[in-house]
Amino acid sequence: MIRRVLIANRGEIAMRIIRTCRHLGIETVLAASEADRDSMPARLADRTVCIGPARSGDSYLKVDAILQAALSVRADAIHPGYGFLSERPALAHACEEHGVVFIGPTAGQIESVGDKLRARAQAQASEVPVVPGGAVGSTAEAVAVARCIGLPVLVKAVGGGGGRGMKRVERLEELPHAIQLAQAEAGAAFGDARVYIERFVTQGRHVEVQVLGAGDGEVIHLGERDCSVQRRYQKLIEETPAPGLSESFRQRLYEAAIRFAERLDYRGAGTVEFLVDLERDAFYFLEMNARIQVEHPVTEAVTGVDLVAEQIAIAAGEGLRLRQADIRRRGCAIECRVNAEDPARDFQPSPGRVSAVGWPAGEGIRVDTHIEAQARIPPFYDSLMAKVIAHGEERDVALERMWRAIAATRIDGVATNLALHSTVLANREFQQGGVDTGFLARLLERAPMFVEARLG
Repeated sequence: MIRRVLIANRGEIAMRIIRTCRHLGIETVLAASEADRDSMPARLADRTVCIGPARSGDSYLKVDAILQAALSVRADAIHPGYGFLSERPALAHACEEHGVVFIGPTAGQIESVGDKLRARAQAQASEVPVVPGGAVGSTAEAVAVARCIGLPVLVKAVGGGGGRGMKRVERLEELPHAIQLAQAEAGAAFGDARVYIERFVTQGRHVEVQVLGAGDGEVIHLGERDCSVQRRYQKLIEETPAPGLSESFRQRLYEAAIRFAERLDYRGAGTVEFLVDLERDAFYFLEMNARIQVEHPVTEAVTGVDLVAEQIAIAAGEGLRLRQADIRRRGCAIECRVNAEDPARDFQPSPGRVSAVGWPAGEGIRVDTHIEAQARIPPFYDSLMAKVIAHGEERDVALERMWRAIAATRIDGVATNLALHSTVLANREFQQGGVDTGFLARLLERAPMFVEARLG
């Protein structure tokens, strides 16, 4: 039984985990850096332990500091949230060695999907289609692969994600330099400079499937999410269900995700991500995220399932408490990520003090945040301040509720991307549904400055 959980994270996801643990009667201990000792999560956790200086490399990314914090407070389990150490096998290994429950997959499973080439091989073994491409050990090999699959191509980091170590190449003569840049970026970000090449799908959608696995081969899905509104491979808006997909296409996505997770005997919550090729009416495996996703609330909104509670139950040895027939999806949900960044200045981060804040409320509205008046946005971490989620019986209803929620949100003291959200929500192409991953880039080219837009 899990009675005390150390939360090895910060911000809104720490708040999210605290909320579920309180509901379950589980004591929470927050592992916080010096910069977060006065944060809202630190105040609301039952106890807070300082794990080091503000910079993440000296605190949230230190396996020994996290493990020692858990052992010192006699925590039964560690919840890593997302980011930081959530997908690094070292923390899961350390937990396994010291008898602490890791609320997530096994270290071996993290290793299997964290290495993108190994994950591609797992997908192929599961008869899940992958984007044409492969490993490259030299520039000559890269040129040969690019000629075989056709241009444009993407150079991608083997050991990372989030757009880091990823370069698009339009011409063969650009390939050697792109590989050098990608290798340098990947080595600095992930400690692994290996890269590989995939065909660049010029008109694609990013669609992912949420799964839960018991760790013994039993896996269920909780539907899909469309994450195609993104800038430089960073997601901005997510929704479920994915607009415009046929029911047969959805079923093929679900079956592929389950086959992949079953092959791993996957344990816990995970997301299998796909690239939907609109020109070929096909989909390809991209990667698996072996953790809770930032956008998990939209799935919770339409299914009524608390994914964090299911993570904890699986980690505690209860297995899957739900069967596929228990998953019933209702309506549509949309999530907007509210970031402390300035779209008018090439999305530069905007750290500082929030002088005033007002979050929306009302039917179908949920806000996951750690920000309140006088809260500080440190310069050391990502810029996510909140996630605003709108749910409705129909997509039009969810869109209208989201529009009103964004319009009602007030944040003073730092720059935000709220005006960008209102611009996207008012865009007719987005309202029609099914935009591709190039949508936001095209919108930014047409309208680099944002004002409050009107819905309609």
